[in-house]
Amino acid sequence: MTTELDPNLIADYLLDHPHFFEEHAELLSTIKLTSPVMGRAVSLQERQMEILREKIRVQELRMADLMRIAQENDEITDKFQAWSRALLLTRDAADLPRALTTQLQEIFHVPQVTVRLWNLGQDHAENWATRDVSDDARLFANGLSAPFCGPNKDFEAATWLDDAESVKSVAILPLRVGAAPEAFGLLVLGSPDPSRFTSDMGIDFLTRIGETGSAALACLLR
Repeated sequence: MTTELDPNLIADYLLDHPHFFEEHAELLSTIKLTSPVMGRAVSLQERQMEILREKIRVQELRMADLMRIAQENDEITDKFQAWSRALLLTRDAADLPRALTTQLQEIFHVPQVTVRLWNLGQDHAENWATRDVSDDARLFANGLSAPFCGPNKDFEAATWLDDAESVKSVAILPLRVGAAPEAFGLLVLGSPDPSRFTSDMGIDFLTRIGETGSAALACLLR
């Protein structure tokens, strides 16, 4: 009569006796396992090598992904520095709105960018960036605690862009001084690509653009 062994008991025994295969090394070459990679029975040693190679492959893919992210971050940092430098080199304060938007377009390859400002000082009240701003747009800006990213749902701010009808996704950044509850402007980025600005994208970098743009434009306020 053959007694069927409990697989769990066998597993527990092997765990409790880690030197079992050292004492019975000849078994390693005789135990056969089904390989999901090769589609045939292989020895325990070959299966262990497959597992090890798979772990190495996963680690290599992860390392390549980390290197790609690091390279992308370096490129973004370089672009951000170039954009900040362009703002610092703008000598006439009245030219800052134009410098801010055109440099964003050129350096970051954003198809459309514009800005609208309010509560500016008397010397800048007629700046092009102050036109076409409704009370609703100001309330919308005050309600934004972080950049909005997503599809263009006929936002008023999107109509400020040169070719508003082609815009499928937008990033709308509130401009405010520090932690002030009220915004003094909106920075609008638009793209015909629906996937350029999405609701699930990271906004850390856009937040930095908003903060830096706010700091640069604050000199125009009354």
